[in-house]
Amino acid sequence: MMQQKILGKTDLHTTVLGLGGGGFSRLGTGQNKGDANAQQVVRAALDAGVNHIDSAEAYGTEEAIGNALRDGERSRLILSTKLSYQSVGRLKTPAEVRASMEGSLRRLQTDYVDIYHVHGVKAGDYTLIVEHILPILQRMREEGKLRFIGITESFSTDTDHQTLRLAIQDDYWDVVMAGFNLLNLSARDMLFQTTLAKGIGMQCIFAVRQALVSLDRLQGYLQRQVDGQGVDRRVLQAIPLLRELLDSGQCDSLTEVAYRFCAHEPGAGCVLSGTGSVEHLRQNIADIQKPPLPDDFLKRYEPLFAGITALSGQ
Repeated sequence: MMQQKILGKTDLHTTVLGLGGGGFSRLGTGQNKGDANAQQVVRAALDAGVNHIDSAEAYGTEEAIGNALRDGERSRLILSTKLSYQSVGRLKTPAEVRASMEGSLRRLQTDYVDIYHVHGVKAGDYTLIVEHILPILQRMREEGKLRFIGITESFSTDTDHQTLRLAIQDDYWDVVMAGFNLLNLSARDMLFQTTLAKGIGMQCIFAVRQALVSLDRLQGYLQRQVDGQGVDRRVLQAIPLLRELLDSGQCDSLTEVAYRFCAHEPGAGCVLSGTGSVEHLRQNIADIQKPPLPDDFLKRYEPLFAGITALSGQ
């Protein structure tokens, strides 16, 4: 049985891996594989014991997820989705927020979602979200349309967690969604210490992105960040360390290293994994359930990325 964690002070017992409906693949729909394939991926996740599925109205995968669920499964699942808070460059009105929520419920074929996030909030919009969007979500929670209120950062452009550093100081958010991976450890100090202390649930994103698919791709990514973005050259020392780990036979692939790194981080909560392939999903599930990475590797690897916040792996 897959390891489970409790998301903060919620009563949600989540499997360590959750199926993400976004990212590059969007359950395969981003690669034109169609809804039938997306439903197969969802079914494979559920059949493997995954109990946490995440989507968003912006992803276009809510309907496939809803169609994949069978009678009696909803009560055993954690369904998470997200509100796109802007419409044509402005904040959505209360009526539009409610319409977004109703649309998500209809597509997911459910009466409620367990977690409803405000999606990809920019730091400059945070106060407006609290003043104008949050009260609507609180009312919909009272109506039973959602159980817990969350907020997500846009990690690809907010790699130093400006939005969530604001959010975790407040007591409005039951769950947050943050980027954390082998290349950016900053959430450990900037977010996890506070979320753990306050009991805020964490959904971890960006565990694996394009730069973490292979050593060759990672080396090219890091070199570009050093040459073009001024990232400290010490990060290039990660390549021989990772190659040594893989050559030792203690890990079979770079993606396995990446998933194991996140899965055993105390503050990471549920690690979301996106894919459009049943075979790839099964491999990710197998990888994330393996033991922690060797201590001697981590002691040499982690200092290379200490204090570096510019990387996402995207």
